[in-house]
Amino acid sequence: MTADVQTNKKAELLSRTVEHVAIDQYDARPIIDSMRQMSFTSRDTARAADILTMALEDQACSTWLTLAGSTSAGGCMHIYRDMVKYGMIDAIVSTGASIVDMDFFEALGFKHYQAQANVDDRDLRALYIDRIYDTYIDEEELQACDHAIYEIANALEPRPYSSREFIHEMGKWLADGNAKKAGSLIQTAYEEGVPIFCPAFTDSSAGFGLVKHQVERMKAGKPYLTIDSVADFRELTDIKLAAGTTGLFMVGGGVPKNFAQDTVVCAEILGHEAEMHKYAIQVTVADVRDGACSSSTLKEACSWGKVDVTWEQMVFAEATTVVPLIASDAWHRGAWKTRNRRRWADLFKKA
Repeated sequence: MTADVQTNKKAELLSRTVEHVAIDQYDARPIIDSMRQMSFTSRDTARAADILTMALEDQACSTWLTLAGSTSAGGCMHIYRDMVKYGMIDAIVSTGASIVDMDFFEALGFKHYQAQANVDDRDLRALYIDRIYDTYIDEEELQACDHAIYEIANALEPRPYSSREFIHEMGKWLADGNAKKAGSLIQTAYEEGVPIFCPAFTDSSAGFGLVKHQVERMKAGKPYLTIDSVADFRELTDIKLAAGTTGLFMVGGGVPKNFAQDTVVCAEILGHEAEMHKYAIQVTVADVRDGACSSSTLKEACSWGKVDVTWEQMVFAEATTVVPLIASDAWHRGAWKTRNRRRWADLFKKA
């Protein structure tokens, strides 16, 4: 395949961009109201929407969002941003990929693309196109994302950072005029004082950029930046202690879900009395039969002292099908309008 043919083929494959939905574009309340009268996953979805609204109506409750999987690349990116923008979310725990490879990536002006059917993955590799199920990413653009992380790291003081602290610096960098796309989740969270934690931060484009930063600094005999995952745990536990009553809206499961839930146990280990998370919603397709369900069902989490079971709901559904409905329903019911924005990022401001 000649260079021109490759270029044309790549352009053809990367021609249909993924368009992100926003929670104020449509009113999901009639759908949720109808689902409440149904059964199976529909009724579970309606109850989950009701629990989210209850958490937002509870003036004592701080609501947290956890993200795992690829829903940001799949069209839900602006939903999470809008939940922060409108004061519906006070803290975020996420995989590194959702924050860096997807959100920060688009903030740099790049796009995700709808994949074409029946394309050989070997051909995609030859064209430097990465595939996430039915979504494409341009690998050359992803490497530019890696390089942006590398440049940010090089500009910072070489010392340990929590992922929350480093992502705060990424938001500041975008807000300082480097964003090509306005209104990314990272920049909006930075501006609204909403901390973002990525417990496995280097499992993303951030990892490649930070490894390059460290290797080059080591070769030059210079100090380098590191990510302190223990500081992540301590800082999120500090937020739990400051918050008191909390509610979790969990998309997927895995490390972000467990990390957010474990703050209750960590607080107890440190000698504090901490409430179990009062409200909890998890949207997942994970199975319970392997003994995991992407870090346990919510009822199981109660046995560990993490989640109360009065207001919890598992929704076994692919997240892009129900998260837009749950979030839109909560936004249109309007409880966020009278919520106190916590700005937990301000807890970590240096005097």
